[in-house]
Formats: sequence, C-alpha cells, structure tokens
Amino acid sequence: MRAMILAAGYGTRLWPLTVDRAKPAVPIMGRPLIGYVAEYLSRHGCREVVVNLHHQPESVRAALGDGSRYGVRACYVEEPEILGTSGALDNARRVLGEDFFAETFVVINGKIVTDIDLAAALRAHREQNALATLVLRVNSERERYSVVETERGLIKSFNGFPDPVQDEGAAAPLMFTGIQILEPRVFDYIPPKVFSHSTTDVYPKAIAAGEKVVAHVSDGMWHELSTIKRYLETNLHLMARAGKRVELCSQAIVEDGADVNEAVLWEGAYIEKGARVRRAVLGAGVRVRAGCEIENAAVVRADLVRAADPPPKATPGEFRGEKFIVRL
Repeated sequence: MRAMILAAGYGTRLWPLTVDRAKPAVPIMGRPLIGYVAEYLSRHGCREVVVNLHHQPESVRAALGDGSRYGVRACYVEEPEILGTSGALDNARRVLGEDFFAETFVVINGKIVTDIDLAAALRAHREQNALATLVLRVNSERERYSVVETERGLIKSFNGFPDPVQDEGAAAPLMFTGIQILEPRVFDYIPPKVFSHSTTDVYPKAIAAGEKVVAHVSDGMWHELSTIKRYLETNLHLMARAGKRVELCSQAIVEDGADVNEAVLWEGAYIEKGARVRRAVLGAGVRVRAGCEIENAAVVRADLVRAADPPPKATPGEFRGEKFIVRL
C-alpha cells in the first residue's frame, strides 16, 4: 500500500526550533519526526511514500533520505506555494501520475506521533466501501481542534473549536487525528490546481453527493507536535515510557557533574559541569555553561535567529548572550 506524508508546513508555532529545519525534521527519540512517521506506516504495510515539501525542503530530504532506514521507499514532490491538504494530493498526482494513487492509499500528517491501529481503520474502510475513512479520537481535554460531528459511524460535518467549558454531562467532542484512508475516486472531488483543504473543500462536497466518509474512532496513543510545549511534553512522555531522563541526539554531551533532568538535547548541544537544566529543549549546538540554569524553556543559538523575523504565531523569546531562550 502507498501513502502520502504531509510535510510542507512552515512550523511557525514551533519556531525557533524550526528556524533551521522543517517541522518533520525535528528529532524525536533518536530519529527525525518524519522517520518516526515512516516507521509507523511501514509497520502497517505502507512501503511506498511520497512526501510533499515547501518550507526548508532539504532538511526533510536529509532527514528521511530514500526512506530505507525506516522501512519505506520515499519520493518527494515540492510545492512552489503551499497548496493545502487536498491541493497537495492533486499536485502529487500531477507530478507522479495517476498510477501512484490507483489503489487505496493513506494520507498522514507529518507532525504526529502515534501508535493508532491503522489496520483496524483499514478494515472499517473496506467493510463500509467508503470513499474516505478519517481516524478520529475523543478530545477529552477540549483542546483547540475542530469538532467533527458524526452520525451512525459516518462524518456529517466539521465545525469550529470546542467550548473549553464543558457542560455537565455533555460528551467530549471528536477530533481528527490527521490520519485518513482514501480511494482514488476522491480526486473527483478535489478542485484542480488550487489551494484546497479536505475538510472544507472536498469532504462536504463528497458527503452532499452521497459518498461515505467513515468516522473511525481510536483510543490509541496520539501526540501532535505543532507547538514547543507539545513537542517537549511528547518527548517527556516517550522518554518516561523508555525509562529515560535525558534524550541525546548525535554528538550531544552532558559533562559529569551537570544537573540535567527531563531534557532533550539536539545534535551537538553541550551542558557543562555545574550547569542545571530542567524540562528543556536545547537546539543544535547550544552550550549551557557552568553556573547557568535553564528550566521550562526551549533554547537555540542566538546567531541562528538574530537576523530572523519571528513568524506571527511564534512564542516570544529573549536573547541572553549566545543563546535565544523561549520560556514555556
């Protein structure tokens, strides 16, 4: 089976961690995030993947390569302009040809970490002869994810964000995980050569035409790494499961005598003896010197961002010597 990994986004809310790489190229548990997604697809029988690119495309190519390290064969399609989720599909088919999408295929967001049972979703998709099957989960915390309305196992509509104040006795809303299984005839509903999103421009039209868009609700582990806070919390969750207190990328060093706990160190980060680091992400090449304390923060080298314009959705930070620090 084939799959498409959506990896073209700007990663603005993850800035400044995305100042030198795209979001799917950030590290997670010893591998790039896109490698984690590729491994997930491979475990479920998806061996050929196409990845769409736009922001910092070479960082994604370098992270995934030909995909063989992660059990897939990868190819890439660049978008001169961002095209949206379904616009990306239309563009990929135009570049790769219709044969790549000639059978049932999977589309997955390149910014998630999950162990959701994709095989169960595929069974539901085939049993219902669906045009599309969207994997949903219960949004028990009522976070800012669009509410998906369903009826008798089918999707009815996509609405706004949930009210953070839950009415007593009201069921928690459902949200879309970014994992979907599609049939080739979905292209009949995708507007050609324009920016378009599946949930706003494709599925409402398909549902109105009588197509089945199936809601498959899963309770598997799922994390979405769109913000620095979520990125850190996801790492800490996975580290705790693995019995780890510190995650070191290549050439990252913690000197004996450094006090470090619940920290993620990207490649070449260095913590000197006498430094203290707690609940933090240290970007590539960051050095924490003796006597310095970092807690509840993400840190990158100041030289990477000094001349950069922070995107509108970025969390504000401050320069401190050779470091740029974002408090969480």
